[in-house]
Amino acid sequence: MRRSEENRQLLAVDIINGFRVRPGLYGMNGATVLPDGVNFTVYSNGATKVTLLLFHRGEDRPYASITFPEEYRIGKVRSMIVFGLEIENLEYGYRVDGPWDEKKGLLFDYNHVLLDPYAKAVVGQRIWGQATKFEGAYHARVVKNDFDWGDASWLKTPMSDSIIYEMHVRGFTKDESSGVKCRGTFAGVMEKVDYLKRLGVTAVELMPIFEFDETRDMRTVNGRTVLDYWGYNTVSFFAPNTSYAYNTEYNKEGFELKEMIKLLKENGIEVILDVVFNHTAEGNENGPFISFKGFDNNIYYMLTPDGDYYNFSGCGNTLNCNHPIVQQMIVDCLHYWVEEYKIDGFRFDLASILGRDLNGAPMEQPPLLHRLAFDPLLGDVKLIAEAWDAGGMYQVGSFPSWGRWAEWNGKYRDSIRSFVKGDYWAAPDAVRRITGSMDMYGYNYAGYDSSINFITCHDGFTLYDMFAYNEKHNEANGWNNTDGANDNRSWNCGAEGETDNEEINNLRFKMMRNAISVLMCSRGTPMILQGDEFANTQFGNNNAYCQDNEISWLNWDLLTKNKAFFDFYRDMIQFRRKHPAIRKDLKPAVSGLPHISVFTDNPFNTDINDNTKIITVMYAGFVRKKGHDDIVIMSVNSYWEDIQITLPTPPEGAYWTLVVDTAAEDRHYFNNRPKPLSVPNWRMKARSVSVFIAAYGVEYGR
Repeated sequence: MRRSEENRQLLAVDIINGFRVRPGLYGMNGATVLPDGVNFTVYSNGATKVTLLLFHRGEDRPYASITFPEEYRIGKVRSMIVFGLEIENLEYGYRVDGPWDEKKGLLFDYNHVLLDPYAKAVVGQRIWGQATKFEGAYHARVVKNDFDWGDASWLKTPMSDSIIYEMHVRGFTKDESSGVKCRGTFAGVMEKVDYLKRLGVTAVELMPIFEFDETRDMRTVNGRTVLDYWGYNTVSFFAPNTSYAYNTEYNKEGFELKEMIKLLKENGIEVILDVVFNHTAEGNENGPFISFKGFDNNIYYMLTPDGDYYNFSGCGNTLNCNHPIVQQMIVDCLHYWVEEYKIDGFRFDLASILGRDLNGAPMEQPPLLHRLAFDPLLGDVKLIAEAWDAGGMYQVGSFPSWGRWAEWNGKYRDSIRSFVKGDYWAAPDAVRRITGSMDMYGYNYAGYDSSINFITCHDGFTLYDMFAYNEKHNEANGWNNTDGANDNRSWNCGAEGETDNEEINNLRFKMMRNAISVLMCSRGTPMILQGDEFANTQFGNNNAYCQDNEISWLNWDLLTKNKAFFDFYRDMIQFRRKHPAIRKDLKPAVSGLPHISVFTDNPFNTDINDNTKIITVMYAGFVRKKGHDDIVIMSVNSYWEDIQITLPTPPEGAYWTLVVDTAAEDRHYFNNRPKPLSVPNWRMKARSVSVFIAAYGVEYGR
């Protein structure tokens, strides 16, 4: 909306049911506060009548109903300004009438109270775990936008310099051990910003923070309530989750979230949102009517010829993302979060669904993905795809990209897990993943910037559990341990679960040091899971989507217990940030070394095959600020025996120094003052990682 439209005097032209009204601003979707009224705009292709319902706060019966006059409709859009409303005591919803024909997917029912698809705040979700009291209906609230951002803006951290921290807002601080006042909230995250800055991450990737109903599938399992804890069932795409706010925010919903984002940005940390445009909380034919079913079910969802719901999401329905109307809604949503919340990036859940046509078939050039790739307003934000879906489409390395999209690299996860745990026959693929997966991202992608490297994420084992469990243990979910992935590529190091065996526990922590060393010394953007830095556990549950308890909440006591591991983890992050040759191609090395070299136990053995037990990767490039080459060598011994390696001849004027030895007998696994090597030979201990740098006679500091 232009500023002149916002400030101009708008006069009522009609009186309906005692309210002064006039035709509204048709390009302004949702409910928007104007100087002298509230603008309400909705779209429906098939509706014959739309009625605005006005409620007093907390009441389930409307105090007023205002049907949009026919002359207030342009095309399929209805818009109306209602004057004299006190928004502090106002909630609203809609009734939509039209044809009912299940075979054609037409489900108009005037009895349903529907949520505005563009609602900026949803009523009835304020208290976590408490179902809405409005008999399954959701009301919306009008939101004022008067937050002062000060100098906060988009940070635009390059992908090559990014280190992403995947976080669940509630689980991050909900446990009493977090020591924060505002546990489980946006304000709670604010209390931990200094911690995140000290850890060294450059971005937090928030699991869903759009409004969702955690009580949607509430059940009792062995006397314990389980909920939709992760939040991948969106109720409203434009509204923040009000139960994640510590303070009640009538008409200012999102204020605390904005405060959190602002503080993170002031500390150099970007905010990326995990967004779920592949399905909604309305589910299949047995699910509730929340909004989209009642406004245009046959447009918003992929339907079979009989009017049933395609289910490529595994959650009951699938959004028809490449219909122009749905596409526009998604674009409007992303624009809103970028404009109003200054979001730095988006991770798209089950993004392959966004590339299916209305019948569910994959498209070569999906209009939505193409549009987002070239959208001017999104030109500087990160677009990250989970390039698969529940319908069997797996597009890692083949996702429609236009050089713009990055991907969660599931192949990196699988290959590195296998090689690190001892499957040395995975060496050829592990090398490709460590060096940036250019076999996948060298065409129609953004090269190294296309690969989001991760070993763990919310979906699967934590880093600790990866080396503490051979099998998943999801009994607490109530599905007889049938849910969750079976292909975990984990190794319990000799005992299933917790043990008092010191040798096994020491091995587990060495394996975790190996994993984080490899991740931080790989080309591509590393992503880490909250709590992995201090060996948090989910007790073997690899699908904790419904566990709002100690299974999912971070146990911050482990930060004290495992401080040595945390220090190593943080040091590896700082090491990556200090050495740009790991992250990207620099100016050619003065020494003549290529940007990336790969060999096994010596520089002359470059044959990586399924019998290779040691991988060695060398990065090199000239750094003008340092005045010399930046050279880093990482060697990974996945074998269960010691193996001697020989390093290449160092450049003139330089010598090799040891920074990392994950199997160091003196337990100095990371050397802030690297140890000079007197000879080019180094004995790699069994199942270990060593990292070397070329020193040029200058002191190495953190």
